[in-house]
Amino acid sequence: MVGLKKEFYGKGPTKAKTYINDNYVLCVLQGGLTRNEETLLAAGEEGLVREFRLRFQEAMADATTEAVERLTGRHVLGYHSQIVFDPEYTFEIFVLDGPPAR
Repeated sequence: MVGLKKEFYGKGPTKAKTYINDNYVLCVLQGGLTRNEETLLAAGEEGLVREFRLRFQEAMADATTEAVERLTGRHVLGYHSQIVFDPEYTFEIFVLDGPPAR
């Protein structure tokens, strides 16, 4: 996730942790807002930054799910992304067709 964010946003998160429980994958990311996003947040435009991030995640859904499928050896049935700002966290949630192949 860190590599994908850095590649597509130009800046990646400063911290990341992934949790896998059965067929669920949760990635929790901290940091990584762009300077433009930070400026918009300072101007009170939290909704605009969230909408942009979520729309951008929709555009990146194929690349993101393909990476998770490659790493887990499973098919992604569902994917959701969310961001909160105070404190700043991004959540990437995946539902797989079974537990990761190991």
